[in-house]
Amino acid sequence: MHRIENPIKSLVRRLARVRFVRTAMAENADLSAFKERPDFRVIAGVSAIAISYVIGWPLISLLGAAAVYYRNAAIAVIGGPAVYGLSHLVFLLGMYLAGAKYSHIFLKWATRVGMQQLMLRYGLPLPAPALPDVAVVADHDESGRQQGPGDAPPVSPRGQRRSTR
Repeated sequence: MHRIENPIKSLVRRLARVRFVRTAMAENADLSAFKERPDFRVIAGVSAIAISYVIGWPLISLLGAAAVYYRNAAIAVIGGPAVYGLSHLVFLLGMYLAGAKYSHIFLKWATRVGMQQLMLRYGLPLPAPALPDVAVVADHDESGRQQGPGDAPPVSPRGQRRSTR
């Protein structure tokens, strides 16, 4: 059993170092965004996704049964790929309308829950919850002085390189 457990344990450790996993666990990702009432566009997108599943394999199966019943293979040979392509187009339309917001929220939550379960199962320490920086929260610098808006050190823009001279 140890032979199998060690590679899996190392894989879980490597997964825990991935930035997406770290942020999902640090933010304690949850599904609270699903409590909001979705707008019409999201409802239409999710409905289109549901319809795409209905017109996917069930309709292809129905076409296959009709081809057997009518003893005409052309019904399944031509209709099957056409219906399958149509279901993909409806699914893509639904994904476009619904957007990636809810998918991203769900994926972050599922990542956090899955990694917590894996880390507990293999005896790996869970990361400590991210605490806010005390100096930022208290508006103090590291020496304990009160910091005003003009006292902050200048921050260079990201795109500029420092000169080496």
